Amino acid sequence: MTDIELPDGEYTAVVDAVEDGLATVFFERDGEEVGNAVLEASRLPADGRRADAVLSVTLCGGRIESAAYEPDRTERRAEAAQDRFDRLSKRPPSDEDA
Repeated sequence: MTDIELPDGEYTAVVDAVEDGLATVFFERDGEEVGNAVLEASRLPADGRRADAVLSVTLCGGRIESAAYEPDRTERRAEAAQDRFDRLSKRPPSDEDA
């Protein structure tokens, strides 16, 4: 696979999908998405090789120097996404309800 085209440093990585041994990963810094890459899933920690897993990664020279699965952050992110979905799925009151 190709190198990750981001500056060296620490990032939050979110696994979007894992298929056929490849992981699509989005990289964030300071809460903003800054890039993405398709990587061999084997480059990620075993417990983070699944959709929606949140990882702390350090990049150096376009490669993952270290990566750690963040179970608490993964859970909080899933709960926040579910809360947003629940809020958006509620139908606004109609004129008859007012």
